[in-house]
Amino acid sequence: MAEVSGSELVRMAQQMLESLQAAGVQQLPSPSSLQTSIAASADIESELQPSKADAQPRSPVIEEEEVTMPEVKSSASTLEILSKEVAGCTLCQELAETRTQTVFGVGNPQAKLCLLGEAPGAEEDRQGEPFVGRSGQLLTKILEACHLRREDVYILNILKCRPPGNRNPTPPESQNCRRYLDRQLELINPEFICCLGAVAAQNLLETTEAIGRLRGRIHSYRDVKVVCTYHPAYLLRNPPAKKDAWEDMKFLMREMGTPVD
Repeated sequence: MAEVSGSELVRMAQQMLESLQAAGVQQLPSPSSLQTSIAASADIESELQPSKADAQPRSPVIEEEEVTMPEVKSSASTLEILSKEVAGCTLCQELAETRTQTVFGVGNPQAKLCLLGEAPGAEEDRQGEPFVGRSGQLLTKILEACHLRREDVYILNILKCRPPGNRNPTPPESQNCRRYLDRQLELINPEFICCLGAVAAQNLLETTEAIGRLRGRIHSYRDVKVVCTYHPAYLLRNPPAKKDAWEDMKFLMREMGTPVD
């Protein structure tokens, strides 16, 4: 840009003054008042401009829509998903650290009858299936006497992990596993549940009554009819009780509409 001489600046200023006078301007503001006016104008302009938050375009409002969960296609598929959740459970630290694997359940996922035990034993822990040891062999014979196969029913336990030393489940352990048990039974949706032993019966029915007082009558779990009898392991230790257990099974089969002799 070319340098402007002093005489040229004087000439330009004179022309500007003449132009202002021709426009009717008689007096120019002092430099201090001009600066004040400029500052005031800047403040007003700042107040009128939107803030950064206001200047940003607003996201369109999305109305909430009711979300419909897809229907379960089959009980087997959903039980498989639940089984994977159980396999990853570590709510009971001792059981999670000592188990070989979880024991979810086995049988017909649409069974009319569920057989409910207390917890896996050593053999069940190894094989991952409930009632496969000596107790399981006796249970299979009882089912056969009722004209049933293991494939016709669904067999499961209160606990999905083996307690060390085959001890009884503690109340916290049973409570931790209750969410899985309730969901499992909800998916199977049986008409009848046969509780095998006091631990299973007392936990499912949430009672402290002895198994002897729970036998011989119908109980209720939600809308499911419940019958209680002795655990097969107890029958192996006390063979005379097999007669009472057989009476319980005949009572159950009559209630199911398929009586046996």
